[in-house]
Amino acid sequence: MKLIEDANQQALARILEGEPRLIDIVPARELIPGLRERMILHAGPPISWDRMCGPMRGAVAGAIVFEGWARDLPTATKLAASGEIEFHPNHHFGAVGPMTGMTTMSMPLFVVENARFSNRAYCAINEGLGKVMRFGGNDASVLKRLAWLRDVFGPTLGKAIRAAGGIDLKSIVARGLSMGDELHQRNLACSSVFLREIAPWMARTSTDNAVLAECLAFIGQNDQFFLNIAMAMGKAITDPANGIRGSTIVTTMCRNGTDFGIRVSGLGEQWFTAPVEMPEGLYFAGYSEKDANPDMGDSAIVETIGLGGFAMAAAPAVAGFVGAGAPSEAGNFTRSMGEITVAQNPEWTIAAMDFAGVPTGIDIRLVVDSGVVPVINTGIAHREPGIGQVGAGVVKAPLACFQQAIVAIAKDLGVS
Repeated sequence: MKLIEDANQQALARILEGEPRLIDIVPARELIPGLRERMILHAGPPISWDRMCGPMRGAVAGAIVFEGWARDLPTATKLAASGEIEFHPNHHFGAVGPMTGMTTMSMPLFVVENARFSNRAYCAINEGLGKVMRFGGNDASVLKRLAWLRDVFGPTLGKAIRAAGGIDLKSIVARGLSMGDELHQRNLACSSVFLREIAPWMARTSTDNAVLAECLAFIGQNDQFFLNIAMAMGKAITDPANGIRGSTIVTTMCRNGTDFGIRVSGLGEQWFTAPVEMPEGLYFAGYSEKDANPDMGDSAIVETIGLGGFAMAAAPAVAGFVGAGAPSEAGNFTRSMGEITVAQNPEWTIAAMDFAGVPTGIDIRLVVDSGVVPVINTGIAHREPGIGQVGAGVVKAPLACFQQAIVAIAKDLGVS
């Protein structure tokens, strides 16, 4: 149908023409209109407290204590269940968040601006490894780290980013892909390149050598640091492609530990959801699949722009790490994702595939016709609140989301 093909080319052009640039770190209250006291933004499509999974509830309780709305975790849990806390998806407010995806007023957020379309997107700072809020952690150590990110790290890095005039992100991703990253489970190269670019500016703008050393060490010791920047980049790239009537290109994929949700360009803000799948992967010592929670997070936005599971061929080491087979099989994931996308991105190429571009532009028609669903690289959270990450793996998007969207597109276009 020509209307669909033309709409898809328009959506694809907007995705490929994006010019994402990291321009600042700012507290959420200063960035997001409408964000207020006793409001929590979360990962995935809309969900109420009574349907939230264990790690999501744990993160909510921790966020409430962090903001000072309750004195301790039991009181915070009662407050969350009382109906006095508003819950909304990050995506409704121009933001994204990894795993549980907590965003509240005082949290510092990366600001990524798409210069081509003058839109912005936001994401919290990656907390590092260990027990962290994004995996449902909520004890004193988690809250102490969040306070340090708010009071010390965020202002220090934000000052450096502003002094640098912002950081171009497309070029970092291109280099990262050539160095073994796929930008979801493996961000070591991009995190290192980012550190190399920002370190001189941090040195120029910092007035406290001890703080500078602490902040540099935090980035340098966190292999996943760049992921949250990539997530904000992904949303900044896809948002301009939303709302093109007739387009069957996916502009959002996310999950909240209960539901998987997608949004499609031609259908604007409408959600299509289905029960989220369990990840398949490798577990840390002492844990197994019986401990795992179904998949979570807004981080699948990176797959929506051709990275993560779609770029697995660039990072063969990841295949073994997430239990997806031998490193030599990594290319099969990328080739498979090429079956459900409309193009390749000529700016983000994979050397091991003769510099083919990453598969870009998920088409719900191709997904439904082929039965091939998007593959997403992911972390695995413990199903109980407060414990944290227990492994890493891959998860498949549920086909039902795409089937629902096809029916809605046909109805919108008057096609039987």
